[in-house]
Amino acid sequence: MTRESRPDIQPQRIESLNKKPSRPGRYVLYWMQQAQRVPCNHALEYAIEEGNRQQMPVVVYFGLTPDFPRANARHFTFMLEGLQEVQKQLRRRRIKMVIRPGAPDRGVADMAAGAALVIVDRGYLRVQKKWRRAAAQKVPCRMVQVETDVIVPVETASDREEYSAATLRRKLSPLLPGYLVPLSPRRAQKSSLNLPLKGMEIKDIPTVLRQMKIPVTANPLTRYRGGTRAARRWLATFIKNRLEIYPALKNDPSMDCLSQLSPYLHFGQISPLEVALKITAAASPGRETFLEELFVRRELSMNFVHYNSRYDRPEALPAWARKTLGVHAADPRPYRYTLGQLERARTHDPYWNAAQQEMVLAGKMHGYMRMYWGKKILEWSSTPRRAQQVMIRLNDTYSLDGRDPNSYAGIAWCLGKHDRPWQERPVFGMVRYMNHLGLERKFNMQEYVNRVESLGDMRGGSMYSPGVKFEVGNGK
Repeated sequence: MTRESRPDIQPQRIESLNKKPSRPGRYVLYWMQQAQRVPCNHALEYAIEEGNRQQMPVVVYFGLTPDFPRANARHFTFMLEGLQEVQKQLRRRRIKMVIRPGAPDRGVADMAAGAALVIVDRGYLRVQKKWRRAAAQKVPCRMVQVETDVIVPVETASDREEYSAATLRRKLSPLLPGYLVPLSPRRAQKSSLNLPLKGMEIKDIPTVLRQMKIPVTANPLTRYRGGTRAARRWLATFIKNRLEIYPALKNDPSMDCLSQLSPYLHFGQISPLEVALKITAAASPGRETFLEELFVRRELSMNFVHYNSRYDRPEALPAWARKTLGVHAADPRPYRYTLGQLERARTHDPYWNAAQQEMVLAGKMHGYMRMYWGKKILEWSSTPRRAQQVMIRLNDTYSLDGRDPNSYAGIAWCLGKHDRPWQERPVFGMVRYMNHLGLERKFNMQEYVNRVESLGDMRGGSMYSPGVKFEVGNGK
């Protein structure tokens, strides 16, 4: 496909998903699904290039499905706040955005009836891949995928599942300069605003949630508002106030030293490329540590879920981890908790309870505490498989950044993924162990507990399904 020669949309990002030819049509269609933003969106800019080349306007379609696994009012509110902003920004660029409820793959097939070409961004989870495969078969024209939610395209970085961050880092590092390139916005030469295409205008979000019958498994939040503008404010605050001290304090749960960007990266409301460019431009000693998390660790998780379709099952663990956990599967567990007790933070461990409460009340858990939280669930569960299922259930339900490659990789790490064997002990075998004494040696844990308590009171059950009442306390 011929297009103007610009170095900011690398050809490695572009992949045809079917062999159908381009054809006459009224518009070029961009199916926005993963990259829910206007700035620094390679798929959008590529669609505009193609529209200009074919002298057609660009239309953006978004499929609003109520059936995404474990998505609830908390996630939908955050996402709809972002989509409100996207609609306004696209309108200013003379591009019509059509939001329709229903299965995205069927919706894009309907929209493609008038399209000469379909562009889609890339997602790595099974459900995202399934949508794109189904749509590529249904649409009557060529469908092209443009990768925009990683800095280096996954298959360019590596052609296989990587064993650890160290093995991927060696491959990523020499590639980074060629991809750390600012993306220039294109101007759509033809407007699509007057095309007679019906869709939803996102105005009153609670009404949309009711109309779509979105489950209120976890209520909406106040700390995090969705959208690129909010993400950019968090990023600016982080660079100004926290980046310099990030290497020393990033693991300390008693300190609020994180970027808070993971929900925005999850929904594609800010580009990792934009974040990396702004961090790189900052004159701060914290740059390298943060880029390690954003670039190597995040893209390791994309590598994991892309190449390992069993990313949410114990079969995805390395052989040594499966073996050692199997050897110790029948070890006595001093504490055993039900899903309900864990969900309601009713354990004997005040630090674990605080971590669970933070996730429920704030919609996001401190990264170091998420590791401790997962290790304890392994220790308190009847089997590693059960532990993984519980971690996924709780994280996907309450975390804004749940249902994400980073989450699935982090949960698998609690069971030995991307790690090495350690000293053997009961239950864990040679999988890395964590306990409360380690937390107390390193951090002011009472300060962390106090900070979580300041978020609110869980005892009324307001953060859970309507009518659920519970008490926070010890349970065994």
